Amino acid sequence: MSSFYEEIGGEDTFVRLVDRFYEGVAEDPLLRPMYPEQELTGAKDRLRMFLVQYWGGPKDYGATRGHPRLRIRHAPFPVSPAARDAWLRHMRDAVDSLELSPLHEQTLWDYLERAAHSLVNTVDGGQAPMAGQAVPDHLE
Repeated sequence: MSSFYEEIGGEDTFVRLVDRFYEGVAEDPLLRPMYPEQELTGAKDRLRMFLVQYWGGPKDYGATRGHPRLRIRHAPFPVSPAARDAWLRHMRDAVDSLELSPLHEQTLWDYLERAAHSLVNTVDGGQAPMAGQAVPDHLE
């Protein structure tokens, strides 16, 4: 029995997804400030490893970063409805660029959409719950 990861093309597919997504983020005036790194390489690696592991690929994310704890990792950032919508816009473009089968596309998109909605932690223009606080070292 193959995993979703294998069915959609493995690592290469997730590299393409994440690269395309971050092309949009790099130019987005709402999202780009949430990434303090000059280059987005670290963010790309983390998202790729997370998605690969989630969908049945190698468990590099867990081995290097531990449990995902998505909500606490995103708590320092103001994830407002507008930020969520911008994130989803760039991710929609990235998912569409993969040209997956309709079933695989819908499976992936359903997860990404639910995840994005679950991370909203403020209203538009509001502060994040942990604004100005760093993510605890053990969660980095």
